[in-house]
Amino acid sequence: MTLSHPQANRECLLDGQRVGYRFERAQRKTLGLRVGPQGLTVRAPTRLAQAEVERFLLSKARWILDKLRQVQAHPAACLPTPEQLAAQLAARWRAGACVDYLGQPLQLLLEPTAGQAPGSARLSASGLHLALAPESAPERVRRAVCTWLQHSAYSLYVQRLQHFAPQLGVQWRSLKLSNAGTRWGSAKADGSLRLHWRLIQLQPHLIDYVVVHELAHLREMNHSPAFWQLVQGVLPDQIERRRALKQVQLPSD
Repeated sequence: MTLSHPQANRECLLDGQRVGYRFERAQRKTLGLRVGPQGLTVRAPTRLAQAEVERFLLSKARWILDKLRQVQAHPAACLPTPEQLAAQLAARWRAGACVDYLGQPLQLLLEPTAGQAPGSARLSASGLHLALAPESAPERVRRAVCTWLQHSAYSLYVQRLQHFAPQLGVQWRSLKLSNAGTRWGSAKADGSLRLHWRLIQLQPHLIDYVVVHELAHLREMNHSPAFWQLVQGVLPDQIERRRALKQVQLPSD
C-alpha cells in the first residue's frame, strides 16, 4: 500500500510502513499533523530540529497509519470543503508564514514601504519583506513570493552555470525557467537549458547537482558511463547528491 502525499518532501518509516509526507515550517509553537485526501501534512515550528519532528511522528505512528488507511478506504468522506481550502490558503500565504528558500525556512514579512513598488520584495536577515499590507489577500501574497523566487532563481542559476560550464568545457546558449511537473531540468544540443524555478527552494548543493547534470548533457546527450564520468569529475560526491535529490519531490503551491 502506498502512503505518500503527492507533494511529499520528507519520508519516514512508521511501524515498517514507508510514509511520504508534506513538511512545512511555520510560526507556531507546536507540531501539527493533518491527514487529508492527499496524505499526511506536518507543520513544525521554524527552528524545531528535524530529529524532534521524526521522534514525534514515531510516537504517533499508529494514529497516523490508521488515519491514512481510513482516507484511502473512504476518500470522498475526507475531501476538504471550499471553506477549508480557503482557510489552508490563508494560513500558508500570510504574514509570519514561511517558505523554503535555499533549503531554509524564510519568514514572510508584510509591510508597505514608502518608495517601494507594491508587491515588490526585499530579502534581509530577518526574512522576506513584501511591500504589501498585512491584510493582503493570500493569492496576492502567493503571487508576490513566487515572482521573487523566480527572479532569484534565474540570477542564481546563471551564476552557477557560469561557474561550472568552464569546468566541463561547454558553452550554454540560453536559459529558461521551467514549471514542468516531473523534471528538474533539461538540455538541448544547441546549448539551450531549462531549469525548474522551484529548485531555488532546495539546498545549494542540490541546485549545483542539477546545473552540472544539465551542462554535462551538452557534451553527452545520454546517461552513458562517459556522461557520469563528466559529472563525477566536477562533483566527486555526485552519487550522494543524486540520491538526496531523488528523495525530494517538486514543491508546489
